[in-house]
Amino acid sequence: MTDTAASFRLLPGAPDSPVVLHVPHASRAVPEDVRRDIVLDGPALAGELDHITDAWTDEIAAGAAADAAVRPWRFVNRLSRLVVDPERFPDEREEMLAVGMGAVYTRTTHGEALRPEGFDSSALVARYFTPYAQALQEAVDARLAATGRAVVLDVHSYPTVRLPYELHGKGPRPPVCLGTDAFHTPPELLAAAQEAFADFGGTEPDSPFAGTYVPLKHYGKDPRVAALMIEIRRDVYMSEPGGAPGPGLGALADALARLVDASGPRD
Repeated sequence: MTDTAASFRLLPGAPDSPVVLHVPHASRAVPEDVRRDIVLDGPALAGELDHITDAWTDEIAAGAAADAAVRPWRFVNRLSRLVVDPERFPDEREEMLAVGMGAVYTRTTHGEALRPEGFDSSALVARYFTPYAQALQEAVDARLAATGRAVVLDVHSYPTVRLPYELHGKGPRPPVCLGTDAFHTPPELLAAAQEAFADFGGTEPDSPFAGTYVPLKHYGKDPRVAALMIEIRRDVYMSEPGGAPGPGLGALADALARLVDASGPRD
């Protein structure tokens, strides 16, 4: 898969739904021409994909969309985050660049070389990152135009045991971490998520991962855009690091559907 237009997909929801389920890190696909610039061999690359991929989160989002009373929209990355990470920025803060985890990764989850020293990431940013960001912004704009608001629910997973690249991973690692933003996460959205995921053994705001994804056009400017990051600890629903899903996957889809319903059209 090398066509930029095929690197992500917007799956339509109900016309009156304000909700966009964003699934940025579920894919393991790396185009061959991109793979040539990665210094890991086959088994090492497969192992890194096991660690870095939010496996099965696209299936959780799909199940939630099918179960929700009003179908949400889904924006799904069809390429691995080893191509580009759409939730970084080309001018990512220095601490993430320092560990090789900017918009284009240069180091692995364990601090080993992923791309050659001095790798020029500009072509990957232009080819994949910029079109992705523009398309997701347009998806949010469309929800604003149709419903007067937008709710971006970012669907992720994270490992049970902290990986070396995690700079702020010393805090609790609950079954479900809820990343928030002071401007874009209203209290009622956080409360709805806490209720929806209550049966999984507890949630924690902003630990071990904090923040949300909002298109830069709207970030810190448009209160009509609400956002929440949902980070699911992988042992809740799958065999780690990159194994098969278990029964928790369906239960998580049901919980996410409840959050979608709580965030959906207003009477």
